[in-house]
Amino acid sequence: MTKEGLIEVVMKVANCETKKQAQIATDAVFAVITKSLSRGEEVTVTGFGTFRTAKAAARTGRNPKTGETLQIPASVRPKFRAGKALKEAVK
Repeated sequence: MTKEGLIEVVMKVANCETKKQAQIATDAVFAVITKSLSRGEEVTVTGFGTFRTAKAAARTGRNPKTGETLQIPASVRPKFRAGKALKEAVK
C-alpha cells in the first residue's frame, strides 16, 4: 500500500468528507512521529508498536564494487518494534 492508498482508506474509515482532510490527518500523524523521534522521544501506539531511535556505532565498511575500505560514521537511526496485537494480526 502506498501513502495515497493509505489516505483513501483513512478517508473511508474516518468518514472524512474530502480526501484533503484525510491527507491532512495522515500527514499530521507522520509529522508528530517524526518530530518526536528527532527529539529522541519514543512514540508508543498501544496495540500497534513503538517507534524509537537507536545509536549505530562508527564502523569500517567496504565498497562492494571496488573493494575499497571506507569509514562509516556513527549515526542515529529510527527503529520500530511491533506490538503484541500487530504480531498476532500478521500471523
